[in-house]
Amino acid sequence: MKKQLNIVFLIAGSEPLGSAGMQADIKAITACGGYAACALTAIVDEDTTRVKSIHHLPVDLITSQAESFLGDIGAGCIKTGVLPSEAIIKGVAGVIKSYPNIPLVCDPVVVNSVGEKLVSDDAINAYKDYMFPLSTLITPNRREAEVLLGRKIENVREDIKELGKWGNSVIIKSIEGNGTLSDYLYNAKTGEVLEFKKPRIDTNNVNGTGDSFSSAIATYIAKGYPLNDAVAKGEEFIGRAIALGAEYEFGHGFGPVHPCFMEDKSVHERIYN
Repeated sequence: MKKQLNIVFLIAGSEPLGSAGMQADIKAITACGGYAACALTAIVDEDTTRVKSIHHLPVDLITSQAESFLGDIGAGCIKTGVLPSEAIIKGVAGVIKSYPNIPLVCDPVVVNSVGEKLVSDDAINAYKDYMFPLSTLITPNRREAEVLLGRKIENVREDIKELGKWGNSVIIKSIEGNGTLSDYLYNAKTGEVLEFKKPRIDTNNVNGTGDSFSSAIATYIAKGYPLNDAVAKGEEFIGRAIALGAEYEFGHGFGPVHPCFMEDKSVHERIYN
C-alpha cells in the first residue's frame, strides 16, 4: 500500500520577497513535513518597507484552481491566506463548503502591521458570514482580532470566545506582556483557553510570521495531531524560525523568519535557555 502525503492546500496570495504569502506558507509546510499546493488569489507588489499594490485574480480562476486540486487529490487541511475582496471570500467559501470533511485553518488577513485595513468592511463581514462558520480554526493577530470584534480587547480570555461564536476555534496572536508575547487559543470543542507565552525577540525579521505560523498549524492538523497539540507544535516551529531569522540581514525594513531552523539546532537553546 502506497504512502499518503500530508497535504495542505493553500488558497493565498503571492509576493516577491519570499517572506510572506504562499511563499512563506510553502516553506513552513515543507519544513514541518507536509506537502504544499496552492490556488493563487492575488499578486502583491511590496518591498520590505511597504505594500505598493495588490492585484486580484478573477474569482472564477481562483475557484477553478481550488476545484482542480481538491476534486482530484483532496487534502489533509485547507489553509487560507489573503482573500482580498468580498467576491473572492464568497467564491472560496463556496468551494470549501463542498469539502466539509477537510479541516480549515483561516488566517483572516484584514489589516497590515500598523493596523491599517487592507480589505473593505464588506469583506470583513463576508469572513464572518461565509468563512468562519466553515473554519476549524481562525488565527487573527491582536490588531485583526480587534477589527473583527469592532473594539479593543479588554479581557482576552473572554473576548476570544466571541470570535468563536460561529463554532470555530480561535487563536489570537501577539498579546503583549512584560517583555513577553502571548498567544491565546480558544478550543471550541472543549471550551478551554490556553496561553502560549514566549520571550520577545528583538528583530525586524517578522514579515510573514502569521502566514508561517498558521501554515505550520495546518500541517500538523494534516498530519493528524489534535488541535491543541497542532498549535503547540506550531508555536515551537515559529519560535525557532523567528530566532534563526533574527540572525540575518534582509533589506531595509521587515525581513523574513527562517523556517529551516533544523540546520542550526543550537538556535533554540541560545534563545530560550
